[in-house]
Amino acid sequence: MKRDMDLVRKILLWAEIQEHGYVEGNPSIDGYSEEEIGYHVYLMYQANLVIAADTSAKGDKSPNAILIGLSWLGHEFLDAAKDDTIWSKAKKTVLKTTTGITFDVLLEWLKAEVKRKIGLD
Repeated sequence: MKRDMDLVRKILLWAEIQEHGYVEGNPSIDGYSEEEIGYHVYLMYQANLVIAADTSAKGDKSPNAILIGLSWLGHEFLDAAKDDTIWSKAKKTVLKTTTGITFDVLLEWLKAEVKRKIGLD
């Protein structure tokens, strides 16, 4: 299964709007299966974007995790990726390249775009 940065962003957006710092498990997001969401929460947990519990078990088709809340880095990434215009531009310029883009490159690009948008470039 490929990493889907749109899904990562959707999970973070969902977690941020929850009433408390803890969330009630994984979201249900139209167009994505529970397996896809659980796998992406697992990846996000590995990348320190979220606080989660690894619930992977022998026999599962994919690694899985249950979301507990956002980490500091998750909030930082979401602050940079929240603007729909900037995110759309990131998808067209950064995520559409033929070579693999690391998360760090994407985050740095998003931060630079936010700085440009508010006049700090």
